[in-house]
Amino acid sequence: MADRAAASPARELGLFALPGFPLVGRGDDLAGLTAQGLDEAGLRLRPDDVLVFAQKVVSKAEGREVDLKSVTPGSRATELAGIVQKDPRLVELVLRESRRVVRASKDVLIVEHRLGFVMANAGIDQSNVRAEHSADYALLLPEDPDASAQRLRQRLASLTGCAPGVLINDSFGRPWRLGTVGVAIGCAGLPAVLDLRGQADLLGRPLRVTVVGHADEIASAASLLMGQAAEARPVVLVRGLTANAAAQPALALIRPSQEDLFR
Repeated sequence: MADRAAASPARELGLFALPGFPLVGRGDDLAGLTAQGLDEAGLRLRPDDVLVFAQKVVSKAEGREVDLKSVTPGSRATELAGIVQKDPRLVELVLRESRRVVRASKDVLIVEHRLGFVMANAGIDQSNVRAEHSADYALLLPEDPDASAQRLRQRLASLTGCAPGVLINDSFGRPWRLGTVGVAIGCAGLPAVLDLRGQADLLGRPLRVTVVGHADEIASAASLLMGQAAEARPVVLVRGLTANAAAQPALALIRPSQEDLFR
């Protein structure tokens, strides 16, 4: 948890999706493509800027694509595939990336990812992976999204002379609400959470339980521009935020198991 900090909410917030971002493949310099996109858009990075990257382009650049023809499902995957009505090879990948299965029913497979995220299909996706033979390929989350965010930040600093905050976002469903929202799975250079406990509200009453998912709120805002289908806007610049708190990884957002009332 971050040091308790006085956060000054932004009075005005700017979000800019980099236009014309190219398709990303294994080994591509994602930070380099971003620096080029910023330059072409006439934008210069500022120290308090935040760049939000869609998980998919990070995973593609890091070579997290898997050919399903190379996957042999085990008995557990085959059994689960019958329940959830999914490709057994895809279910096998989900199990390999997971600590445990949380819920399984037709069209739904919720797991605890090996990094601690509770999510559908361990974040494995088949949309916008390949232009051809897309049914035969799947994309895994980055091996370590927080480390990925840190590498992007360092590379951007070397290219532009400015080290912005960096988030990697993904789309999560919520158990009690319809629809997916963007959440942060990787974070570098900014606080993932803001602990406001002890601060006074408008009438002077001390806050007792308020902890803000700062990185998630930014990721969700960026998702409004990124979209979910064919928008091709995987990088969003967020400008105007201030948060006087220590930087933290996105893993700080995961509720400790001893505080999880629903396990």
